[in-house]
Amino acid sequence: MNPLPQISEAEFEVMKIIWKYAPISTNEITEKLLQTTSWSPKTIQTLIKRLVTKGALTYEKQSRVFVYTPTVKKSEYIGRESNSFLKRYYDGDITAMLSAYIENDKLSETEIEHLRALLSRTPK
Repeated sequence: MNPLPQISEAEFEVMKIIWKYAPISTNEITEKLLQTTSWSPKTIQTLIKRLVTKGALTYEKQSRVFVYTPTVKKSEYIGRESNSFLKRYYDGDITAMLSAYIENDKLSETEIEHLRALLSRTPK
């Protein structure tokens, strides 16, 4: 299996659209990102090209339209980034990370209850 590519924050915004709507054309990606960003269509096309070069996307030309599909699963990428964040900022200690979020009111009661439910079904 190939290692997951490094994806910038801007590229990640493009990937979120592609993960949600793939297969998706250049025009559809651009249309959706113009609703949520101040990027120009040229910037969006550049980001797409970078993602293809990095191996995060593949494309197929259908008539005169390029249609993109992710080669990286969202869950795999998010998992790697989460682990990287945890290691970098909390020395891999998830308890310290959750404590920091809870103590600084970063988690709602609903989120805390959801975590309790997840923890209660986790094997020990």
